[in-house]
Amino acid sequence: MTEIPRPLNEDELKEWQWRLNEANRHNVFCHCRHCGEEWVDSFTDVPCKSCGSGDVERIACWQFPDG
Repeated sequence: MTEIPRPLNEDELKEWQWRLNEANRHNVFCHCRHCGEEWVDSFTDVPCKSCGSGDVERIACWQFPDG
């Protein structure tokens, strides 16, 4: 039988949100839609390091499986 998880209490939710923000702050996968350059960064507002384009897709690395 599968156990139904209980909802997080307020403190648990705050900790979960903090950990998610920390993961996002240090591990953002970036892909330039203009030139195809890819890199991992800590910032979500910088242009492409190769061509300077601002058309950059950003995905939090925690969303990728560890493999």
